[in-house]
Amino acid sequence: PEVISGRTHKATVVDLSPWVEYEFRVVASNGVGIGEPSRPSALLKTKAAVPVVAPTNISGGGGSRSELVITWEPVSEELQNGEGFGYIVVFRPLGSTSWTKAVVASVESSKYVYRNESISPLSPFEVKVGVYNNEGEGTLSPISIIYSGEDEPQMAPAGASALSVSAAAVEVSWQPIPWNRHTGRVLGYEVSPG
Repeated sequence: PEVISGRTHKATVVDLSPWVEYEFRVVASNGVGIGEPSRPSALLKTKAAVPVVAPTNISGGGGSRSELVITWEPVSEELQNGEGFGYIVVFRPLGSTSWTKAVVASVESSKYVYRNESISPLSPFEVKVGVYNNEGEGTLSPISIIYSGEDEPQMAPAGASALSVSAAAVEVSWQPIPWNRHTGRVLGYEVSPG
């Protein structure tokens, strides 16, 4: 802390965080040393301000067909800077010029799902997530690229064949379904007797 002249009886404390409760103590010093601190002052809350810290770890993807799932790491309470805190999600298809904006009013939220039948499966979107409170809109995150949900596979595996290996077991084989821009990667197959 800054040392203040003995003839001064007040000081301005700077670089405090907005919307945080503080208490203060004063100590006197001279050439011999430092005395006992005063009793703490009453708690005093600084004024609110526009939030300046954007959410981090913007990601997402997955979800169902015609969905864009966006996730982020929530902003901690000490960085919200005031009441009425929430999130602003802006996104657009990659290559588009106009942004879609959504407001997520819950402080605890860490996810937004946009549903629209016109979204093609696995389409890339540019996404930014920002913050706001009663004082105004704050910072937006840098752009992240997030893909819309995949579609279910549109074709069956080809070349299925079976080979009896014992009285109680049959080995089944097939050709894998190739990766498709619309349906994405196949996560697994289901084999059922027919």
